Amino acid sequence: MASNLHDLPDSPCIGVCSTLFDDICKGCGRTALEVANWVFMSEDEKRIVWTRIERDGTAMRFQQNRG
Repeated sequence: MASNLHDLPDSPCIGVCSTLFDDICKGCGRTALEVANWVFMSEDEKRIVWTRIERDGTAMRFQQNRG
């Protein structure tokens, strides 16, 4: 992962939200709490989330780029 959040999109969101029905969003891989609080999170907190969802790699965000 990039060491700088400026190299990443503003949010992991891809517009496929499932947090009303799932503990982890199938679109971006974040928890409902992370989605709700994203704009209030520090850069370090966001970096931790990005690292986890990239490592997990199961969200649609990452499946789209695999071929």
